[in-house]
Amino acid sequence: MKANILRHEFQGHLRSALRWSLSVAALILVFFSIFPSFASSAATMNQLMANFPPELLEAFGMNGLDMASVLGFFGLLFLFVQICLAIQAGSYGFGLVSIEESELTADFLITKPVSRTHILNSKLLAVLACLLITDLAVWLSSLAGIALFTGSREVDLGTLVLLLFSLPVFQLFFLSVGLIISLLVKRVRSVTPYALGLGFGMYVLSAFSGIGDVAALELITPFKHFDARYIVQHAAYDLPLVLLDLAVSAVSLVAVYWLYVRRDIRAVV
Repeated sequence: MKANILRHEFQGHLRSALRWSLSVAALILVFFSIFPSFASSAATMNQLMANFPPELLEAFGMNGLDMASVLGFFGLLFLFVQICLAIQAGSYGFGLVSIEESELTADFLITKPVSRTHILNSKLLAVLACLLITDLAVWLSSLAGIALFTGSREVDLGTLVLLLFSLPVFQLFFLSVGLIISLLVKRVRSVTPYALGLGFGMYVLSAFSGIGDVAALELITPFKHFDARYIVQHAAYDLPLVLLDLAVSAVSLVAVYWLYVRRDIRAVV
């Protein structure tokens, strides 16, 4: 029974994971395909960027990045990848337990001879596996884009690895926060508005923190915890913010188990 739940949940999310993977991979390859045009006019591009309002550059995390370099260009692309993955992880979190309650099938599942903890374990493992599939697609397409379109330009592989391996932790934040919100609200009728609101909301907070230099906002949004500009410039994570991100995810998951085990599941009448 436990294996059946895991397999059923994984198969239920696999098609979605493949769609997200192909879409994000296509985005990365299309972006990299225009990189030679950026690099061939490096001086013009950097001069053009210097003429942009500083607030706009801050909002898109482009201030201080050399767009003619591979990692500088990838830093801009990385922001769009983060937004996509935030929405994907958020939608999985909001729908993990709420979709069965909205479809009135949750009481059927919990009457089976397995504990609620095992049910939640299986669901989480399934969506984590699907998120890793998308991460793998991002990693492979990023490496392919660099190999195909950057020519002989140098790339700091250590910094590139830091950027790519930040994605699973970044997604875990949105998955866990989306999941706990779904357990706190009375009913989630559709996961899409919630996932879009969480993903874009966190991005907007990140933009405002850069524009207004509001340090408190940096503590809230993982877009600042894993800021591509900081990673590219320092070849390292902003460790206090990363630890804060992990702490929020861990506390959220603990709270999720506590709430789910005690949750009053509506029965079909």
